[in-house]
Amino acid sequence: MLEASNNKELPPIPGKRYFTIGEVSSLCDVKPHVLRYWEQEFPQLKPMKRRGNRRYYQRQDVILVRQIRGLLYEQGFTIGGARQQLVGEDAKEDRIQSGIVIKQVIAELEHLLRELKS
Repeated sequence: MLEASNNKELPPIPGKRYFTIGEVSSLCDVKPHVLRYWEQEFPQLKPMKRRGNRRYYQRQDVILVRQIRGLLYEQGFTIGGARQQLVGEDAKEDRIQSGIVIKQVIAELEHLLRELKS
């Protein structure tokens, strides 16, 4: 997943491993209660929870929040529409990855076949 280009007004994401809900809130210009709600609505958004149910978001979670924000606030999608859009992107990435793996396996099999024939 790449950072959405429509989020240029948002601050850059620092090079940290984990972010608190407050940090993600300010990085994505979304209130913490909205982030907690989005966790229920978007299955892809699963921050780690530690002591006392504290949430710790990783970089890919912050990028996902920015994507969701862009879909909802800037492109005008509903929650359901944004969810479908994200699922479609995930399926597309899976197909691309599968194609790459299949090509690698075919190349390896062809190499083995050439070795066996010689």
